[in-house]
Amino acid sequence: MVTKHFHFSVAGGPCYQAVQLSEFEITDTMKIEWAPIGVPMERRRQTFAMAFLILSFMVLSFGSYFFVAAVLYYGSLLWRTIMVIYLVYVYANHRRTHSIMDGNGWKISRNNWLFRHYRDYFPVQLVKTAELPPNKNYILASFPHGILGTGISINMGLDISKWLKLFPQVRPKVATLDQNFLTPIVRGLLRSWGLVSVSKDALVYLLTKSNDPKHQDNRDGFTSNAVAILVGGAQEALDSHPGQYILTLKNRKGFVKMAIRTGSSIVPTFSFGEVDILDQVANPPNSRVRRFQDFVKRITGISPLIPVGRGIFNYSFGFLPNRRRIVQVVGAPIDVVQSDQPDAAYVDKIHKQVIEDLEKMFAKYKDQYIPNSKQDKLIIH
Repeated sequence: MVTKHFHFSVAGGPCYQAVQLSEFEITDTMKIEWAPIGVPMERRRQTFAMAFLILSFMVLSFGSYFFVAAVLYYGSLLWRTIMVIYLVYVYANHRRTHSIMDGNGWKISRNNWLFRHYRDYFPVQLVKTAELPPNKNYILASFPHGILGTGISINMGLDISKWLKLFPQVRPKVATLDQNFLTPIVRGLLRSWGLVSVSKDALVYLLTKSNDPKHQDNRDGFTSNAVAILVGGAQEALDSHPGQYILTLKNRKGFVKMAIRTGSSIVPTFSFGEVDILDQVANPPNSRVRRFQDFVKRITGISPLIPVGRGIFNYSFGFLPNRRRIVQVVGAPIDVVQSDQPDAAYVDKIHKQVIEDLEKMFAKYKDQYIPNSKQDKLIIH
């Protein structure tokens, strides 16, 4: 800390009198907190898993398009032909099957060393509050979205071992943007992790599947599909800041209509700590940053977030999430009466019950799963 004192003199009669007019301090706040050398090896492995997954996905997300463009522009006739055939297959397959991989996929892709360390980095926990009988299908109305939707992605996508212990015979699926399944190479990874399109056709396909143990689709021993939908989506992600549980839900009723059309029960689920692992550049409503983000979101459906986290070797800044516990609490199912033409009043009734259940869940568990929770409030837009 550097302190500077400024002294001024003023006329004071026959002589000069020294008077101190002001004194202030200039404090150097730009300080980097480095990770200690003696970090346990287990934590180093967890950090490695986190960095590897994030960097790999960032490279693949953007690199896949450059790879395709490079092959089409620089490749030989053979490679260009192969690439065109692949792209046509991706498009045709998505139109025909919605890119859905039935069953739980390959176990090694959803339960392995890398993803277990990814889970333990935070760590991410899963809490069961009610049974989910495997004789029906479910929509998990999941909140909050946060920056990454980490709790849902790990428990129901990347490391499903804990889910299968708590909810046997119920297949976990995570719904994401439809356009992600048209991304070359990346679509294969998403499918292997149990991610599915959030499009109407894909959801109807999954949520109307038979629950009969003897049906050929259930030969794997599972008789139910549970699809997690981050209802708040890109809009809710824009409001994600540590300690702020702001949900976008009041005007989101599409998931309720889908549940009624398919006869699926709605399961409210809340991931405590989700908003605390990453901050983002300040973007209050009507700011220049928020207006730009809203503009891009209207065009692409994706919010261009600028996350603020920690680094691999420091705790001050970087692209890695902070180590904060995430606890996904799975609530009790809300049963609905199936109808091909959902009545508006009935939709409002079920939607209201979802909101009430989320408010009760937050009030019941926040002191248990959120550090210093007295100032944390649930805001529903």
